[in-house]
Amino acid sequence: MLEVIHLSKKYGKALAVDDISFAVPDGKIGILLGPNGAGKSTVIKSIAGLLRFKGSIRIQGLDSRTMEAKKHFSYVPEIPYLYDALTVREHIEFISRAYGQPPLEEAVNALFSRFELSDKQEKLGNELSKGMMQKVSICCALIINPKVILLDEPMVGLDPAAIKELKTQLLSLKEAGCTILISTHMLEMVKELWDVTFVMDKGHILGTYTKESIAGEDLEELYFSVTGQTKEHSVENGR
Repeated sequence: MLEVIHLSKKYGKALAVDDISFAVPDGKIGILLGPNGAGKSTVIKSIAGLLRFKGSIRIQGLDSRTMEAKKHFSYVPEIPYLYDALTVREHIEFISRAYGQPPLEEAVNALFSRFELSDKQEKLGNELSKGMMQKVSICCALIINPKVILLDEPMVGLDPAAIKELKTQLLSLKEAGCTILISTHMLEMVKELWDVTFVMDKGHILGTYTKESIAGEDLEELYFSVTGQTKEHSVENGR
């Protein structure tokens, strides 16, 4: 379970996130939505441990800042970062050992096959395209079998086959009881995945919605009605 409790974050005097709280239960997929400047990135970076903040974040009931909590958590950033001098396979092995989980050859090969990386596993990090780097980043997050996983715009830069495979993997994690939070503006990509959606704007959670509560209403239309945006405005701002 992922719990965000009274989270606030200031940059200087600017309040980016103002006392927000939400939770994603075990075995559920949560979606964090909002226009540019809503505070989503600040929330994501706070959960990932990249920012100092006021409030608390709990992962499986543990303070997110503790090493014990971090053992249960994995993160796929919006912009993948790989080590120039490590091969694709070495990235997987490095992450696995950092979590105290020596990688199983069968599991590594299965991920490489699913994300079409089998012929890339000896390539160095600086030899990969952004799409390939994103696949490696996803594999690094999946190899540890996390109990909580955060994905920031995970489908940007992926080819259709990789998007389909990522969705399959996320649904498999969900069935296994994993807690999943996805931040994305690609609403059409998550329509069949989500269980609960948190709509943000100007540092606040404007609404929390479950599939059951909206009774079949279109997720995209809900987003625009809650934020007060139009589709034309959203496109102009790169959403």
